[in-house]
Amino acid sequence: MKERSGRVANTNTFIMKPKIDFCFKELMEFAEVRRGFIAAVLGISPEEVVSTELKPTHLRVKHQKDKLGILDVHVILNGEIQIDMEIQVAQFLFWRERSLFYLSKMYSDVILAGEGYQVLEKCIHVGILDFILFEEDEEYYSCFHLWEDKRRRIYSDKLEIHIVELPKLAKREYPETALLKWARFFNAEKKEEFEMVAKTDPHIQKAYDQLLYMSGNEEKRLLYEARQKALNDYNTQMYSNWHNGYSEGEKRGYREGEKQGYKEGEEKKLIELICKKMKKNCSAEEIADLLEEDKEKVEAIYNTVLNFAPDYNIEKIWRKLGGGKKTAAV
Repeated sequence: MKERSGRVANTNTFIMKPKIDFCFKELMEFAEVRRGFIAAVLGISPEEVVSTELKPTHLRVKHQKDKLGILDVHVILNGEIQIDMEIQVAQFLFWRERSLFYLSKMYSDVILAGEGYQVLEKCIHVGILDFILFEEDEEYYSCFHLWEDKRRRIYSDKLEIHIVELPKLAKREYPETALLKWARFFNAEKKEEFEMVAKTDPHIQKAYDQLLYMSGNEEKRLLYEARQKALNDYNTQMYSNWHNGYSEGEKRGYREGEKQGYKEGEEKKLIELICKKMKKNCSAEEIADLLEEDKEKVEAIYNTVLNFAPDYNIEKIWRKLGGGKKTAAV
């Protein structure tokens, strides 16, 4: 896509957020923006990024029942390396599984029947997340390969995963890197924040120029707002589903707890009655007749008292019988 030259005067206060997937995809349409961002992720100079060819985002489906894979941005780097770039605003519980699905599908997608495995090229997944994936880690950026666990020998460099967790930027200061600048750009909310980070990198400046242009374009703004509304509606629906499920679960838990408590009381009451009869030297059979209870149930309690609780400790006997779990024994 041809880039707009020069600075765009956008006096409007509205500005798109790059972490909304519509905006992110639009920005990655521009070669210089892709070049700068990919270089920052891979820790190389922009000069090493010779070409970044955009590819179709729908991955090939080989069988009718195969799950469809649709990438946010699909790029061929320097004619050989495939890169999948994803931005995710809403919390996604199975993000690890999803990223592995996309990465493995992209990796195997290029090989055709009869071809050798040498045609398989390196594939990289880049996930920019507006939620925290690794709670236990302070670092906002993580890079994963296939390693041998003990000797730290790499099995293959053909699969690579990069994760950027945007919420962590607010928690602490990080060493200044090109990737940190891009993370700040994607995480920015106000023009002042965009302008500040744009001054630090020429490729981010180009991204900011395009962002200003898109924000001032009525057609793109309508598409952006429609996508943002869809995301907001989705998040609201997810919260509503969770809240309703939690409330129902809480009620169900209360009802179950009430039932369980009643059952426990009944079981302990029976144990207490049997203990009283045992103190009067009644046999198990006699107790069953007197209490009009099942003989096997009474014998189970009777034998437990004799073998494990000669002190007639009701709680101890109840626990030994299963504490409400082995209800058939009581």
